[in-house]
Amino acid sequence: MPVALRPATDFLNSCPATLESWLERIERLHHRPIDLTLERSRAVAQRLGIEFACPVITVGGTNGKGSTCAMLDSILRAAGYRVGLYTSPHLLRFNERARVNGEPAGDVELIEQFEAVEAARAGVSLTFFEFTTLAILRLFQQKRLDALVLEIGLGGRLDTVNVVDADCAIVTSIDLDHMEYLGPTREHIGFEKAHIYRAGRPAICSDPRPPQALLDVARNLGADLWLVGRDFNYRGDRQQWSYGGRTVRRNSLPYPALRGANQLLNAGGVLAALEALSDRLPVSQQAVRQGLLTVELAGRFQVVPGQPTVILDVAHNPHAAAVLAHSLDSMGFYPVTHAVFAMLRDKDIGGVVERTGARIDRWYVSGTPGARGSRAEDVAQIVRATAGGAASVKTFGSVAAAYNTAFERAAPEDRIVVFGSFLTVADALRVRR
Repeated sequence: MPVALRPATDFLNSCPATLESWLERIERLHHRPIDLTLERSRAVAQRLGIEFACPVITVGGTNGKGSTCAMLDSILRAAGYRVGLYTSPHLLRFNERARVNGEPAGDVELIEQFEAVEAARAGVSLTFFEFTTLAILRLFQQKRLDALVLEIGLGGRLDTVNVVDADCAIVTSIDLDHMEYLGPTREHIGFEKAHIYRAGRPAICSDPRPPQALLDVARNLGADLWLVGRDFNYRGDRQQWSYGGRTVRRNSLPYPALRGANQLLNAGGVLAALEALSDRLPVSQQAVRQGLLTVELAGRFQVVPGQPTVILDVAHNPHAAAVLAHSLDSMGFYPVTHAVFAMLRDKDIGGVVERTGARIDRWYVSGTPGARGSRAEDVAQIVRATAGGAASVKTFGSVAAAYNTAFERAAPEDRIVVFGSFLTVADALRVRR
């Protein structure tokens, strides 16, 4: 049963008045920024009475989560459903994390939910992600949704989103990232991510080479596992593509509006999930077509119109960097490729540079702020050692300075690639010309 959540006057008087001040306060609540466990989140979720009557789809994986969530949201809204979408992290404003029918949540309604979580936690220490996720889940609960799409933040088994029992869960790709939390191999990471699956419910895996650990967890849970290449597949030519599932075929589909080498793989997992939920969320062929054509997602191989060409990509691990490199190769010829590059210290900077370095002529390297931040000089040293002596590498005090210099030095026929983290792309978006 949910607890009574009407705070006393003295409590209200002590609460922050603005969204920014609330977010600053929440960041200071817990002694560690990441502290993986479901015990605290589950206890507070129960006090809040969080549960959903509408179908819920959770999406986990190393890469492709954001694109998969965006396509699900776009197709379901094209079908006429009222959809809630939770993603993280955000690029420019926290409100981006919670969307209802494509519109981000307002400051006032988010503050209302923060107050409810603060009242319900009763001294339980929550991380920033735990606190804000619970607040957004409660917000969605009040919105009378037809469908809810939730992106897993980190891993799966112990991620706060996993307090919700999804009606269908998708694992996109599995690769090496966040190894200090999830384990050193794809098997370890696959084990963690597979725990978003539920007994007797559709469990979609879009990874063509799923770790055995994922298969074992799905089997032990009794989940209804859908594997790409076995239960669903896709095929495409230069103009269109088709999907084939267990009982449904969709032909003559337009390519997703999202650019990138793996978008058909992501789209196949999306259509498998919609097929698995077709008795509760029927979706017409026209809605699929419209949703694919109109889907938008900032920072995922986002090509900015104008000259020079600017590409924004949040790629921050070697697997995503390999996809970025493939996508760059498909763009055609550019005389010079400039890279605005900044990564967090705990990421595989060398692995990312190794997979992209051959495409880049000039590097404009910045550091990143915060406890996990890196120094520009340290990142530049890795770039020089990994990319080879032919590349030009310069350091800057900020992403904004790096981006402005790259833009000034690039010829109209050149291209600028901004990548390395969400922070990097967000900073570039703030100063983009």
